[in-house]
Amino acid sequence: MTAELSYVHPSPESPWTTYLSQVDRVLPYLGELSRWADTLKRPKRALIVDIPIELDNGTIAHYEGYRVQHNLSRGPGKGGVRYHPDVTLEEVMALAAWMSIKNAAVNLPYGGAKGGIRVDPKLLSIKELERMTRRYTSEIGIIIGPQQDIPAPDVNTNPQIMAWMMDTYSMNTGATATGVVTGKPIHLGGSLGRVKATGRGVFVTGREAARRMGLELDGARVAVQGTGNVGGAAMELFAQAGAKIVAAQDHTGAIYNGHGLDLAALMPWIKEHGGVAGFPGGERLGNEEFWDTDCEIMIPAALEGQITADRARRLKAKLVLEGANGPTLPGADDILADRGVLVVPDVICNAGGVTVSYFEWVQDFSSFFWTEDEINLRLDKIMVGALKRIWEVADQHRITLRTATFAVACERILEARRERGLYP
Repeated sequence: MTAELSYVHPSPESPWTTYLSQVDRVLPYLGELSRWADTLKRPKRALIVDIPIELDNGTIAHYEGYRVQHNLSRGPGKGGVRYHPDVTLEEVMALAAWMSIKNAAVNLPYGGAKGGIRVDPKLLSIKELERMTRRYTSEIGIIIGPQQDIPAPDVNTNPQIMAWMMDTYSMNTGATATGVVTGKPIHLGGSLGRVKATGRGVFVTGREAARRMGLELDGARVAVQGTGNVGGAAMELFAQAGAKIVAAQDHTGAIYNGHGLDLAALMPWIKEHGGVAGFPGGERLGNEEFWDTDCEIMIPAALEGQITADRARRLKAKLVLEGANGPTLPGADDILADRGVLVVPDVICNAGGVTVSYFEWVQDFSSFFWTEDEINLRLDKIMVGALKRIWEVADQHRITLRTATFAVACERILEARRERGLYP
């Protein structure tokens, strides 16, 4: 009899519940590998750590941190670390599981992992942020390493935080280990092209999807939720291809311009003011109004759970490109499919970041670094090839791209699990 675990019955609206429903949908396409399917529903390892630090005012504060390794059958764990006040264990579990799927979908030699700290980093000074990062790295140091589990930036983390993590791990192990994290500063073993890689992947998969559905990018109207590294890079690349960015939303609000937002003015505004709110080149939109925008392409590139059933019914886009992880709830997925809206799922659409992280990891081991043009060419080739394979499976079984992506990825993960066998 299988023992019940605390996360077998998660809360109904949690990201982990969304992930489990996505796995259930793919089971009919796994054949004899479905015998191993419960492997996908249970994280291999979940570490919860207490992070005590001394604040600048002399008081002691405690934060809760996580590192989850979902599956390591195909290689070391790979996945980001996020700092956010809403981080929970269930969320990190889901994000780690999606990393397993994502890495397998683009055929990288990684398993899936993810980390996070429940904190609002905006409330910490730079020194407090450094102390918290270093303590967190020391606490999870027992399970990370260049051949074990390689963290990377995610929400509210950046190259500086990766530098602190790399330095802390190196000091604790007694040797410089640049390959323990990716997304580092260039002069510490980081890779060219990494900052915009996720947004570039969104553009590449969007370009291929648009071509297949006969949608011209030149003149296409695009709405983007999230204006950080992912959404910002995607906006710029779509604009360069002739598309018009008509709406943008982030944590500060939403703006609209039917003639297209002027990105040359908008991007500096976001950098200076922290968001789109108040930008003089667009009219203010209500946060719900954003989802009613007349557009051909919608790019949710913020947090999970944004496209609900209600929003899916109202969405006017023909193509949804998931720059964020888990932005579409399962019920909304069905509504979009019934309405004929094509969704390029997160686990392939935003895989550009981890693909270039893989390039960085390889470059760190060899101490030989590629040019940005080489990086972009390799990224485009991998993304286009991965999407082509997924589309073939979708056409073969007449299923959505999301289910097809899970079918391709889960088959690779479970084949590795079966061939490795069980020890002891």
